[in-house]
Amino acid sequence: MKKYQGIRYGFRPKSYWAETDPLSAILRNVTGENRRQIITDYWASGRIEELDITLLQDEVDPGTRTRLGRIHPSFMGGEYLAPYLPGEVEIARINLKSTTSDVISLRARPSPEGISYRVVDEYKAEFTLPIPHSTKPLTLAETVNQFDQGSLDDSGFNNSDGLSLGYNWLNVDEDNYESLRHFTSISSQIYRQLHDHFEHVYDDWLEQCRKDQKENAETEESA
Repeated sequence: MKKYQGIRYGFRPKSYWAETDPLSAILRNVTGENRRQIITDYWASGRIEELDITLLQDEVDPGTRTRLGRIHPSFMGGEYLAPYLPGEVEIARINLKSTTSDVISLRARPSPEGISYRVVDEYKAEFTLPIPHSTKPLTLAETVNQFDQGSLDDSGFNNSDGLSLGYNWLNVDEDNYESLRHFTSISSQIYRQLHDHFEHVYDDWLEQCRKDQKENAETEESA
């Protein structure tokens, strides 16, 4: 794992179940990505009490999901994630700029081993994590590792680059690297610098793709 300046990779939260601030407490298990942004905007403007209580729920009912999807397909993003298990919380998520703004959720729950982790998406896919259990919350570096070495049981998915870059590679078509720079983003209400780390990763990915593209073009010209 490449480390970037200014990021505290040794940061470890005291608990996944201790609320740090009221907004984080509200957002923690809200599945819908657009609803999370709406809640954040209302909170920032001091109007949270004006927001429909339905939109503040962790998971919305099928009727509400349908109504949200009619506004725009992106409003479906995250709303079809697998239900939470007892005591389970989201600790980080992947957001994709797909038509329906798909979300992949990294979750933690209490277990006999201490803490158990799993990844769920909106299509009932099967995932494997390098750290399935731990006795205490993960460090930021370990959380990065969950995405870098996590894998998806899908023959068309490039697991050599993990979950962090696999969705970019899955959508590469005719060297459309530039348009994919912001296709994948990773964020967390607990690990605030997780997003910063992966923004550097995606910058590096695009730079390497450009170099490879240039080298390939030069090779073809000289052939």
